Amino acid sequence: MTTDIDVWGPDEAAALTPTGNAEAERILAATAMAEPGCVDDLSAGGFDPADIGDERYRMVWYAVEELASTLEASAIRWQAVAHLLQQWHAEGRMVARPLTETELAELYVSAHPGAADWWARRVTTAAVAARAAALGTNIRVRATNPAFDPDADVAAIQTEVDNLVRPASQSHAADLGDLLPGVLEAAVTPPSIEDRVPTGVIDLDQTLSGGWAPGQLVVIGARPAMGKSTVAAGFARAAAITNGIPTAIWSLEMSKHDFAVSIVCGEVKIPVHHLKQGVVDNTVLARASAKVPAMASAPMKIDDNAYLTLPGLRAQIRNLVRTFGLKVAIIDYLQLMQAPPAESRQVAVSIISRTLKLIAKEFGITIIVLAQLNRGNEQRSDKTPMVSDLRESGSIEQDADIVILLHREDAYEKESPRAGEADLIVGKHRGGPTRTITVAAQLHYARFVDMAET
Repeated sequence: MTTDIDVWGPDEAAALTPTGNAEAERILAATAMAEPGCVDDLSAGGFDPADIGDERYRMVWYAVEELASTLEASAIRWQAVAHLLQQWHAEGRMVARPLTETELAELYVSAHPGAADWWARRVTTAAVAARAAALGTNIRVRATNPAFDPDADVAAIQTEVDNLVRPASQSHAADLGDLLPGVLEAAVTPPSIEDRVPTGVIDLDQTLSGGWAPGQLVVIGARPAMGKSTVAAGFARAAAITNGIPTAIWSLEMSKHDFAVSIVCGEVKIPVHHLKQGVVDNTVLARASAKVPAMASAPMKIDDNAYLTLPGLRAQIRNLVRTFGLKVAIIDYLQLMQAPPAESRQVAVSIISRTLKLIAKEFGITIIVLAQLNRGNEQRSDKTPMVSDLRESGSIEQDADIVILLHREDAYEKESPRAGEADLIVGKHRGGPTRTITVAAQLHYARFVDMAET
């Protein structure tokens, strides 16, 4: 038989597909009857009984699990299990013919008390192998379908690959006593660059206990033309260029060339209009050339694909975490992301914000997402924005760990005595203080400059 996948028939493909470990499933079912306590122990450790492929043995496991809630462990023997299995079969809850009392008695002597964990691992390994083989077939079917969609199908495949080992079934519970040493150690250990990402603004770093933290969803909100993208570029420069922290930017509004212009102008102090007009003088160009090596070697990636979906973003982040060591993801901006199907825009935005938070937590990175504010502040005499001004603010405010609102008085009053200044209003800070931090708005250089009071 040839091994060329293009000429495999259904029989050959089935022959190469693992179907489980029958011996391990049989012994595990026997051990569950002989040692009922292992059922709860293994489940708490992440074992999924659905991995037991043979329904007869799987239902033995479920029977022991149910009987354990009403009987003492010593009373759970093959007789009680046989009775419950027959009842389930009669009710239609069990399709296969259940093992008889005699067969269960013979099975019982196959138990390996004290070794349930070892046999469970063998069952899980065989089940994962079987799912991987089935996924391979599914991938081939998707790839040869005329309706194949690279974005949707590849993202779906990536999700299936991630779910092969069913991590969601594992318990993450811990005893308080085991957590206390880490809490007390943190109380006397200032945050380092290993667990915090500097923002580039000293007072903001101080407010955030050293900078952005892993697993955080940070929302930067502002009205149009306030400088959201400029703020994002500043955070990216502080992370990647100044501190060498792997950073990725998804720019849904600006091209990657324009975003790179903001990065270079802010880092080198080149007037944006001079660069765009091609009239940068030799002195400034020499200053830029001196910084080129540091900027070129900075771990920063910029993606300007305007069609950014949640599955596509997750797949890209997963790949960048693995291959690039990604620590910070910046999305410019939330309302331009492709919304999932939903009954309303508000529900769709809720799904986006919740998913972004889950992605940040799952991969242990900081996600900074820009968001537009509604016109609420413009209808007030005091134009200072509030967290409630976020469009579809309920879900965004709820999911975000930090909400920072960008405000410039001179955007509304040209003769303002605070012309050239901007406020970073920390309107929400989960587990920390809120405050307003003033920075200098040097928008001609595409940057906001620290005006630290400390």
